[in-house]
Amino acid sequence: MYGSSPSAQIKDLHVAKREEDIGFYAGFVGASFMVGRALTSLLWGMVADRYGRKPVIVLSIISVIIFNTLFGLSTSYWMTITTRLLLGLLNGLSGPIKAYSIEVCREEYQALGATLVSTAWGIGLIVGPAIGGYFAQPAEKYPEIFSQDSFFARFPYFLPCICISLFAVGVLIASVWLPETLHKHNSDQVKGVSIEDLETTQYKPDFKGHIGVHEESGLPRKENLFKNWPLMSSIIVYCIFSLHDMAYSEIFSLWAVSGKRYGGLSFSTKDVGEILAISGLGLLLFQTLLYPPLEKLVGPINSLRLAAILSIPLLVAYPFMAKMSGIPLMLIVNLASVLKNTFSVTIVTGLFILQNIAVAQDQRGAANGIAVTTMSIFKAIAPAAGGAIFSWAQKRQHASFLPGDQMVFFILNVVEFIGLLLSFKPFLVQRCNN
Repeated sequence: MYGSSPSAQIKDLHVAKREEDIGFYAGFVGASFMVGRALTSLLWGMVADRYGRKPVIVLSIISVIIFNTLFGLSTSYWMTITTRLLLGLLNGLSGPIKAYSIEVCREEYQALGATLVSTAWGIGLIVGPAIGGYFAQPAEKYPEIFSQDSFFARFPYFLPCICISLFAVGVLIASVWLPETLHKHNSDQVKGVSIEDLETTQYKPDFKGHIGVHEESGLPRKENLFKNWPLMSSIIVYCIFSLHDMAYSEIFSLWAVSGKRYGGLSFSTKDVGEILAISGLGLLLFQTLLYPPLEKLVGPINSLRLAAILSIPLLVAYPFMAKMSGIPLMLIVNLASVLKNTFSVTIVTGLFILQNIAVAQDQRGAANGIAVTTMSIFKAIAPAAGGAIFSWAQKRQHASFLPGDQMVFFILNVVEFIGLLLSFKPFLVQRCNN
């Protein structure tokens, strides 16, 4: 997540010649992280399956501390691109932590474990930009604390980045006490089979991730993940919704700070930070208190379908919010932001549960690696495409068909609708318990 406002940072780097082009350049900064993650996520997942979840988690947190700090010290556009790319390459956290959250819980609490991870992801997506909104450019916002000659005036985006890095240091220290879960569930399932046999022989899981034994040889069989349709279908749908969510996150910040004459809200980065902080709180309350009983009542697939359906009319209303002002505008935007982020994380959580119940325990690292790799490709496209579409839309304020930002949110809804369609049979299939 960003530790600063991407649009404001691009503006200060003076790489965009016109205000309408800021979104275009900001999109590539976000995309660079996802490109790096797409290149190495599968590898990190395989490492996690071989050597354990904890080593990968620890190394990934260290990479966040180093490269997020360097990102805050960026003085050129290409330095911002490079630091984000390196962070993506060396950050293998996403796949192993998803596997870990399922494995560390008893079966009846696995939905809660999945919820906590997706909640953390959603809050990070919100709170990261919020921290940037509050602490970026501190010499301008808080001149009584930070002088114009200070270090923080020279590097105006270092403060939010170092805040996140210090938080990561605390997480790194806490991770020392994490128990390893790689062999937690299946250490007693295969008796008399050597480690060498496990590494070189094929085995097949049932619904709960138990190891199947080859009838002729007595050795475990390993399932080809790419032929596991319940897994692959959930990953494809996950990618579509991830494309939507990443594009929405990029567009929302750009739209909120753009001027009224361009169809935006004319908010300051501090205003955006407050909105995202409130959304983070609402998301935390929903995911910890309401999502587990909702998932238990209707299941992960129906809950994600409901969230996708409700997202569409909500996004239709966004462009018309620009006609409002003052307190009513702040109230409506806050409510819309809470609802939209809640719907997004509900969808992601449902798909996350489907992916992890589709494979055996000691293939979950690789399975989540495949999911993160493909999702990262889509998320790499999203910021660049979202920024480019936003810049294009700002130049057609007086078009006869879907003028200005109406076109932006229409395109977001098209992507959401495609994801909704793919969430139905025969495309999306949930592995059934045998």
